Formats: sequence, structure tokens, C-alpha cells
Amino acid sequence: MDIATLIGIVGAMALVVAAIIMGGDPGTFINPESIVIVCAGSLFVVLAKFGVKQFASAVKVAAKAFVFKMQPPQDMIDEIVEIADEARKGGLLSLENRDIENEFLQKGIQLLVDGHEPEVVKSIMMKDKILAEERHLWGSKIFSSLGDVAPAMGMIGTLIGLVAMLANMEDPKAIGPAMAVALLTTLYGAIIANVIANPIADKLKLRALEERTLKALIIDALLAIQAGQNPRVIDTLLRNYLPEKHRESSEV
Repeated sequence: MDIATLIGIVGAMALVVAAIIMGGDPGTFINPESIVIVCAGSLFVVLAKFGVKQFASAVKVAAKAFVFKMQPPQDMIDEIVEIADEARKGGLLSLENRDIENEFLQKGIQLLVDGHEPEVVKSIMMKDKILAEERHLWGSKIFSSLGDVAPAMGMIGTLIGLVAMLANMEDPKAIGPAMAVALLTTLYGAIIANVIANPIADKLKLRALEERTLKALIIDALLAIQAGQNPRVIDTLLRNYLPEKHRESSEV
């Protein structure tokens, strides 16, 4: 569970709700017409910009903004060094029954055990890495698009409300509801964009970067293990992926 994402979004929404409650009757800020224009309208526009399959997959990918389990790079390096030491002593076939939690690393080790050439291993693993990164980035693009569209739909709703208000200036009772639609659509659009859509889009970009870095580390490790490099050399090589203060080598 990514506590930062959860706390950030929930905390921001809580502050908005608290401000609404302190400002008067919360029911004043609920307008079905505005909700339909902004929420439903934004979803339809985003759906039109992308495809049904991409739109549906974005919802699934968005879960990674809140729940994302990834082995820390330091722990991954320690595990890889152990694997390299085992392969150096017993050969690549000794890794066949080793229990490996990371699916990407497990796939790569199986390719080594099966005796594929380094070029084949690198090609397969790079393709897997690129496709995974694209899935994250498509999800990010869709939520970024939602962040752009929601305020625009809010502006459309504002114009609709203003037109309705100006068309009924002779009826004072109609001015209030029309003005409510005009202002609330802008409010809803701003909340959807800045509290929900854009933070999720940015977090998905971060997830893509983290996963890309970890998979690049694993690919380098697999090729080094296959080449029979010394585990200490592999350890030093892989720690270049870590922040400088965490690059101190572990004991093999």
C-alpha cells in the first residue's frame, strides 16, 4: 500500500469537504446537473480520445498508484549476488529449482537455465521491460488527459449556466440555480483534475520509472551471471543503480 498517495488524495478531499461544511450548508455544493456535465462529460471525452480497451486497462493500472509491491533495489541486488555465487559454484542448472519472488527475475533465470544465447535473453527481457513500461505510461496519459478535460468540461458547464442565467434575467428565481450550475461545474472540474487525476497520473509515471530502473538492473545482472562474472564484480556493477549513499558493497 502506497500510504503517500492515499494520505495525499484523502487528505486533500477532506480539506475541501471541511471547508464546504464550515462555509454553510453542504447541500448547496451538490448539483446533479453539474456532476453530469463534468464527471460523465469528462469520461466520455477521454473515452473518445483513446480506446475502450485502453480506457478499461487504465482503471486497472491506476490501482498501482495505491497498491504497488516492488522489492527494494538493495534487497534485489543482495539476492542477485547470492544467485550469481550459486551459479558460479554449481553452474546455471543449479538455479533451476531456486525459489525467486520477482517474476521478471524468475523469467530471466529460466532463460539462462534453458541455455539461450545472451542476445536472445537480452531481446526477450528488453521486450518484456518495454511493454510493461508502456502499460504504465498509457495509464498515466489517460489520467493526464482526464486532468486536462475535467476543467474544460467545468468551463463548458460554467458557460451553460451563464447562458441560462442571462436568458432568464426577468425571472429572479431562475438566476440562482443557473449561477449554481455555472460555479459548481468549475469547482468539480478543478477537484477532479488537481486532487484525483493529475496526482494519479504523476504517480503512475513514477511507478514506470521505478520499474524500468529495476528491470534494467535485472537485465544487466542476468547477462553478467550468464557471462560467469565474479559475484563481487556483479555487486559493484549493480550498485551503480542505487543512490550514491547506498552504494557500499555487501559481503558475498
